[in-house]
Amino acid sequence: MSFSLREARREDAGDLLRLIRDLARYEEAEEQVETDEDQLAATLFDEGATAHAIVAEREGRVVALAIYFFNYSTWQGRNGLYLEDLFVEPQQRGLGIGKALLARLAAIAVERDCGRFEWSVLDWNTPAIDFYESLDAKPQSEWVRYRLQGKALKALADTA
Repeated sequence: MSFSLREARREDAGDLLRLIRDLARYEEAEEQVETDEDQLAATLFDEGATAHAIVAEREGRVVALAIYFFNYSTWQGRNGLYLEDLFVEPQQRGLGIGKALLARLAAIAVERDCGRFEWSVLDWNTPAIDFYESLDAKPQSEWVRYRLQGKALKALADTA
């Protein structure tokens, strides 16, 4: 039941998209996936890419992903690592893959002198919340997250 972790490569774009769609399906938001393999490859692997991915392989097959990027804390004056997505195929859960991916990201954050390692989780995703809390991660309930996208994003940009 062993697995290995590695940096994702351009040729993994199809597997990444498959897992992203599986995650979106789990979150009941599959129709919101707008990307395709070419867009993923460009934004993760082209020169100047600011997002990164780690995959887990088991028996020669990509079974999990962690997509992350670096942000910045003005209060700390340091970068932070933000986990955008973590997904392990349901039949691969319980093998330590998720924890191994988070540990790898924590190691990257420490190596890069990041002041924090953060992510978001849907409030109804009790299995994920329980898992994160088992690692001593703490919810940040004092912050309310906002988002601009689509027409609202364009409308604000047009006022610049």
